[in-house]
Amino acid sequence: MQRLIKSSLVHVAFGFLLMGGWALFANRAHGLGAAWLPALAQGMLSGALTGGLKKTLEALDGRLGGVLAYTVPPAVTAGSILVLLVLVHTLIGTPELIATIAFPWSVSTLYAIVYNAGLVRTRRSVA
Repeated sequence: MQRLIKSSLVHVAFGFLLMGGWALFANRAHGLGAAWLPALAQGMLSGALTGGLKKTLEALDGRLGGVLAYTVPPAVTAGSILVLLVLVHTLIGTPELIATIAFPWSVSTLYAIVYNAGLVRTRRSVA
């Protein structure tokens, strides 16, 4: 089970399905014709960003000490992801921009905080 939980492929697939589904739901009032592109884009973005987020947090692990080790890596990833989501969904004309990105961005930020804290704690317990 631990191996499955740590699998990047599982993280990416879960991000694609969950967040693509959310975008479809968030834009449902505009019909399938207007909702499918934001859903596909969000699914692809979430899949790619989940993998990238995990790898980025792992790469930043150990580079900072103290409180900064807990705060800076998730802040960097949260800011970067927010800019990318707003940019992509603005460019493709997502009807419900805020509703579409609010959930994925919140979940990815929470994921970054929790995953990063686990990395920091593990590194400190080994040292």
